[in-house]
Amino acid sequence: MSETDTSTEPETSTEAAPTAPAIVLVEPQLGENIGTAARAMANFGLTDLRIVAPRDGWPNEKAVAAASRADHVIDAVKVFDTVEEAIADLTLVYATTARPRDMLKPVRGPEEAAETMVRSAAAGGAPGILFGRERWGLNNDEVALADEIVTYPVDPKFSSLNIAQAVLLIAYEWKKAAFEAGPLPGEEEFVAARKEDLIGFFDHLERALEETGYFFPPQMRGNMVRNLRSMFHKAQLTEQEVRTLRGVVASFEKHAARVRQRSDRGSDD
Repeated sequence: MSETDTSTEPETSTEAAPTAPAIVLVEPQLGENIGTAARAMANFGLTDLRIVAPRDGWPNEKAVAAASRADHVIDAVKVFDTVEEAIADLTLVYATTARPRDMLKPVRGPEEAAETMVRSAAAGGAPGILFGRERWGLNNDEVALADEIVTYPVDPKFSSLNIAQAVLLIAYEWKKAAFEAGPLPGEEEFVAARKEDLIGFFDHLERALEETGYFFPPQMRGNMVRNLRSMFHKAQLTEQEVRTLRGVVASFEKHAARVRQRSDRGSDD
């Protein structure tokens, strides 16, 4: 059976398109799903495919076959052990999920999410989208790493989408938005913090809070951490703001260390 060519007219714009978002597949189980997701990406000009801990390893012959000539996407696949590593260089991350969560995050439709990613990329940012496992999607800690949630307006009576379908929808909206929207006035001056820097700040802050006994009772630590991270994600911190906050935390740590030293000297007396 021959492939269907659905192209309309050639590109005529001479302006450089914003950097397309990275597609991050978290622990995909089937090579065929990776391949069809790569094919969907290629249809709309996305090439940055990242895979976190694929069940059957990489490279995967079934993925290559299912990609149907999207070889440039498959050949450039990057494999990571953790989600944190996969998104380290990104500045705006969406998590795809249809389930309610116990954290407060903005929820967008694919069209609005694509428009936001286009503006972010046009201003020098690096957007990306997390897609979860075939059977149960993303867990709460993975969703907490994202800035916002993107969900699709599907029929609640039949809401299941496979990975390739989900990738195709957001890739289409990206392609459409990339040639319809530009950066907002002043956005070119905004340099969003990379996820690597944000995660480093989170780890720093959480270690400091651990020392103070903030995470009490212990069984609530997970929810407290996720809520703190969500608060800072909503602030859309810049690189400079993250450095400033880490300086604030370091100042508190130094003060606490001096207090402990005085206390220790006092107890020796």
